[in-house]
Amino acid sequence: MSWFAALRDTARTGLTLDRALTDPKRAVRGAVAVALVLFPTLALGGVSLATSAAMGAFIAGSATFQRSFRPRASLAVAAGAGLGISTFLGYLAAGVPGLFPVLLAVWAFGAGLAWAIGPTAGVVATNTVSVMLIVVQLPVSVTAALGHGLVAALGGVVQAVVITLWPIGSWSAQRDALADTYAELADYARRLRQDPTAHVDPAPFMTARHAAALTPWQDRHRPPELRGLRGIAERIRPTLAALADPRIGAPEEGPERDRAREVLAAAAEVMDALARAVRTGDPLRFPRSAPALTLVRPDDEGPRLQGAARRSARRLGGLLRKAADTLDRNDEETITTPVVGAGGALHKPSIVRMLPVALRAVRRQLRPRSAIFQHAVRLAAVVTVSYLLARLAGFHHGYWAPMTAAMVMRPDFAQTYSRGVARLAGTVVGVAVSTLVVQLAHPGEWVLAALAVVCIGGAYLAFRTGYALTTVGISTYVVFLLGLQAGNPLVTAFERVGLTLLGGTVALVTYALFPTWQTARLGERLAEWLAAAGRYAGAVVACYEEPGAPRGRVVRSALLDSREARSELLQAMQRADAEPGRHESGLAGVSRRQIDRARAAVGALGRAAVLLEAHLPGGDAEPVPGAREYGEELRLATAVAAGALLTGRGVEFGAVRGAQARLEEGLAAAGGGAGAGVQGEVVRAGTRLVGLALRDLERALRGSSGGGSRDGGGVRGEGRGSGIRWESERYG
Repeated sequence: MSWFAALRDTARTGLTLDRALTDPKRAVRGAVAVALVLFPTLALGGVSLATSAAMGAFIAGSATFQRSFRPRASLAVAAGAGLGISTFLGYLAAGVPGLFPVLLAVWAFGAGLAWAIGPTAGVVATNTVSVMLIVVQLPVSVTAALGHGLVAALGGVVQAVVITLWPIGSWSAQRDALADTYAELADYARRLRQDPTAHVDPAPFMTARHAAALTPWQDRHRPPELRGLRGIAERIRPTLAALADPRIGAPEEGPERDRAREVLAAAAEVMDALARAVRTGDPLRFPRSAPALTLVRPDDEGPRLQGAARRSARRLGGLLRKAADTLDRNDEETITTPVVGAGGALHKPSIVRMLPVALRAVRRQLRPRSAIFQHAVRLAAVVTVSYLLARLAGFHHGYWAPMTAAMVMRPDFAQTYSRGVARLAGTVVGVAVSTLVVQLAHPGEWVLAALAVVCIGGAYLAFRTGYALTTVGISTYVVFLLGLQAGNPLVTAFERVGLTLLGGTVALVTYALFPTWQTARLGERLAEWLAAAGRYAGAVVACYEEPGAPRGRVVRSALLDSREARSELLQAMQRADAEPGRHESGLAGVSRRQIDRARAAVGALGRAAVLLEAHLPGGDAEPVPGAREYGEELRLATAVAAGALLTGRGVEFGAVRGAQARLEEGLAAAGGGAGAGVQGEVVRAGTRLVGLALRDLERALRGSSGGGSRDGGGVRGEGRGSGIRWESERYG
């Protein structure tokens, strides 16, 4: 993509407005909290303290609108504490000549590193930089600095108190996350009716898992319908895939395939009903069009499914009945009744206990090649340079330039440039409108304070609409708030617009000169996903030789790692698509097209593991000899291949093919040539699918478009006695 096209697309993205609005009640609640801080402080402490208190309340309120499953009150308190510390230190440094730019650079660098903890922490930390710049203007005493820091923190405390006393949709985010999971499963079931090898979107499952991590208080008070259903959804996903897949489930054509489509359609109707009940909190009601066959035996009527497909259908029906029973039972229980969910409770540590975890996450990013480290260096540089340029130019309100630079900078190109355009446009409009109001109406202090509260309510309301409109509200809020102080409004308006252009220009030019291209990191992300997918597939296969061993936690952990690695790769690819110019992928001699093909092959490897997981044997099942050895070889081979990707060496899986040959020899010997029953046939079919995926990966990275293969995936055959079939066409 050319620079012109990239800038055009990012500008269009930044100026695009959605029709969605934030919940009006939550927006009003946030504005009320700001008013409860602003007006009393203005009456008792004067304009200067009121500015610090109002900025603290505004930023703390903004933190509660970020995407997080932690209690909103705790987010407000944490944000308020950070604002209080930054304000106190800023006021102290302002009294020592030359110290404030140093503190500003260090604080901005730390704010950039906060993105290692998560987007919410990164946004809140960046906002503390803005508050430090806005409220720190004149040198004051230590006592006065402490007072300003305390009133800034008070804003967060007031936001937390208002949230606690006025709860609005306390569990809506958790409900939506769980409901989205069942809605995605319903869509997945419908897609499987047409495409038996369709992929599920793992994002809702990852979000639901984060939502299920609760503080002890949340665990005691959460609605009962949020208990247990996530674990059932995790078990439904591989069962759907196993039923639809023509190699391990129902045949590709014929009456059994028609029956499988009927079961999938009915399951989709049931999961839609489950999603609606979870999202709204209403009792579970199935639509009249939804047949009840998924809540009874899925093959009592019509053509009967055979073998592994029959077992998958029965398991699917049982899981759906369990989900419906869990929801119905929970509807009849009180909130305080303890219910142990199928997936268990993931207890979320307190914010204090999270500090060591956060420090470890930040420490891992302290390396020059880290994207977060590079962002922190850029942020510190642009904020400090913008501040010094504004001071050298003699602007009285010079903090607008570094504040703009801080709010614009993000770790990737697309967000930085789209927010930069939105920030510039929104600031110009907001400053122009608010200055016109002040110039024409000459409002008094209390009217300005009331206008500031109204504007911040509008900014909260527009958080989901677009950053440009949100910036308009924030700019007018800041103008009205600072209008409480003396000065010529018209001169101040011109300064603010000019300084906004200065800060935004410095930020965008700096990113262009010292970029962090996601394209250069695609190879690393692909290697991480390959290693994680290999660990997951190896752990699943090993379970077939030791059915009674407690390996569920190992499989679960490997699955979560694979999901996380895949998500990071997809995000990197999406960001890379918006970057200008041509950049190396980070792999020697590997093109973007080869990375795309390799990604499809690794996806096929992960899907083969999902199919095998759907048929994991019970504790009393017969072991499949050779499965553990195969799983270990697969884990080691994918780890070695991931290292080879990063060093530019060739990728080959001869060891896995050898382990597969030994596995099939053992299966043939154990079953007298017919395999070791249904479990053996599942392992044979699943490992051949793995072989096909690894062969495709070798071809993708070698650039080969064809050629034979001697691995087990090249065999064409039909399992006897189990209804399982496999073919040699490309899988995935």
